[in-house]
Amino acid sequence: MTSPYREIFYTSVIAHDQAATVVARILATARTANARHGITGLLIFDGMRFFEHFEGTPEAVAALMGNIACDRRHAQLRVIHEGNLAQRRYRAFQAGYAEPDELEGESGGSDGLLRLQGEAGLQRFLAMQAGFDIQI
Repeated sequence: MTSPYREIFYTSVIAHDQAATVVARILATARTANARHGITGLLIFDGMRFFEHFEGTPEAVAALMGNIACDRRHAQLRVIHEGNLAQRRYRAFQAGYAEPDELEGESGGSDGLLRLQGEAGLQRFLAMQAGFDIQI
């Protein structure tokens, strides 16, 4: 049986020619488009690096990842985890800000995430969520 959902967890850095203020525009567009396409998930920005975990139908997830990959506001894009999902992990699309030092902690923070790949990286990110300043 085919899984009804797909998930992707990626990281990227804000392009060097972009001001941090571009993040507000990214979020405004993302919230509207993601709601329209049934995408749920979490985007965290730490002032330099994006970490985003999102889910939805396979078609919607593939389309969104294609858009992100072509977006010149992102650089050094790397997919940490991609896979099928039996049920959603999120009820809505959320975004948050994490101070770089808040990401560090016991789990190795963003550097620890960057060293991981696959399910291990996703699980580390999911475990870190309680410490993020998340806005719905």
